[in-house]
Amino acid sequence: MSDEQNIIDSLAKLEQFLLSVENGGLGLVGVEGVGMATNNSDGRHFVAVFDSHHKLLHARWITDEIFATGKEMVRTGVKGKH
Repeated sequence: MSDEQNIIDSLAKLEQFLLSVENGGLGLVGVEGVGMATNNSDGRHFVAVFDSHHKLLHARWITDEIFATGKEMVRTGVKGKH
């Protein structure tokens, strides 16, 4: 998560990220869940992709606004929206 240029700062970007995860576009193997969390060391928020053992497979930083407004999208997913 050191790439500061890839911060998700809009709901459209969050939706695009979640669709990429759901559709296998990131090349991740064994995806079982997605969640939002807060980094304990600096308080920054991120969206994380986990496997069945809760191991972190991939993560992207998100803004405070997306952390507050994107929770339902992360919880329910976006597949099937037109």
